[in-house]
Amino acid sequence: MTEKTLNRSALTAHAVRKAAEISPTPFYMYDEAFLRARCREMKDMPNAYGITVRYALKANSSRALIRIIASEGLGFDASSLNEAKRAILAGIEPDRILLTTQEVPAGDERDDLEGLLMQGLKYNACSLAQLASVASFAARNKIAIGMRVHPGVGSGESVTRNTGDKYSCFGVHLSDMEEALAIARGASVVIDRVHVHIGSGGEPEAWRENIERELGFIERYFPDATTINFGGGFRVARMPDEQAADIFDLGMTAKQAIEQFRERTGRKLKMEVEPGNYIMANAGSLVSSVMDIKKTGDDGFTFVLVNGGMEVITRPLLYGSRHPFTVLAPDGTVRSNEFDLDSATTEELIIVGRCCESGDSLTLDAGHHIVPRAMARPEPGDWLVVGGAGAYCASMSPFNYNSHCQAAEFLLAENGDIRVIRQRQTLEQMTQNECD
Repeated sequence: MTEKTLNRSALTAHAVRKAAEISPTPFYMYDEAFLRARCREMKDMPNAYGITVRYALKANSSRALIRIIASEGLGFDASSLNEAKRAILAGIEPDRILLTTQEVPAGDERDDLEGLLMQGLKYNACSLAQLASVASFAARNKIAIGMRVHPGVGSGESVTRNTGDKYSCFGVHLSDMEEALAIARGASVVIDRVHVHIGSGGEPEAWRENIERELGFIERYFPDATTINFGGGFRVARMPDEQAADIFDLGMTAKQAIEQFRERTGRKLKMEVEPGNYIMANAGSLVSSVMDIKKTGDDGFTFVLVNGGMEVITRPLLYGSRHPFTVLAPDGTVRSNEFDLDSATTEELIIVGRCCESGDSLTLDAGHHIVPRAMARPEPGDWLVVGGAGAYCASMSPFNYNSHCQAAEFLLAENGDIRVIRQRQTLEQMTQNECD
């Protein structure tokens, strides 16, 4: 009989128990089979004249995961020079990486950027300053570059993940386009890629609308462009009641629009997309331990205190994001699972972490209000398994707040083995760069 999984990944109670024998909680676990399946789904996205899928490194940059993704044939999207360098240290060739950053490198970083460009690193200019800084070097060395365009319109799962409207400064705004093109012409640099990313987790319809908008930019401003990059931001379904983006449907929309563009202009455009969340989110889970149960009176709440809160999963605090919970007893008994709540006796509970912050809770809404969740009441010593924690958890959490140690990471391999892919940080490692 096959053991039931605990969330959208293939994680089981047996796998959690095996990992807990190796490292104390909290820790992350990633599902190799799920990760590979997501990579293949993205590579099969319909397209007109070819597609490059670039995994967004900011979602999760752990070396073992990067190497799995590379082995599936994906390219990479880096949001900082260090992200690009980190991928290269993991064995990724520079010519598989596209750098789209807010940085304007100077000094040693400028030298590093030029060196990587000579090795094939792709670069998107995202501001007038960036463009002016790199244009002459690129033209002199016959390196074509890209440009990220700020479209003035965006869509995100929350306002802080909308990267296309006037409250966001990503890319060269349309009002600066004539000046940007003058800089490019003056340096004789070729712009062969146009990039627009409107936000993360927004409405699929907004992603569709951006296709025609971006094609219009290319037709009007970029006669040398051969690649259109639509960014990422595909909606992910972490919770049972959420609906994920239909990758095939979005791909068909883009394919048809690019074909119509060719009929109109005679130009073939290769397509690029940059999924991070969509590939990695449901491939990972966070496992923490229940430490205590506390109450705030008859008119208050019941709090479940776990040892893995905002320092290992900050998304609920930042965005009001929901993640599915599974309550697991040490013997492997599933007390409750949000994908099968009808089979459990539940009550309304609040999950909080151990940090000295009132906002350290996994049950918050976008306004930072406490929102109790239905689950079975755990016992101290039980595990709380948090699903959908593969992306933007290990990569962007404030691990060392309150001097907590960075959590270990495990890979649930396709053959069922449990492999350590990051050792738990020690207190000595936390303090090793401090000086008297």
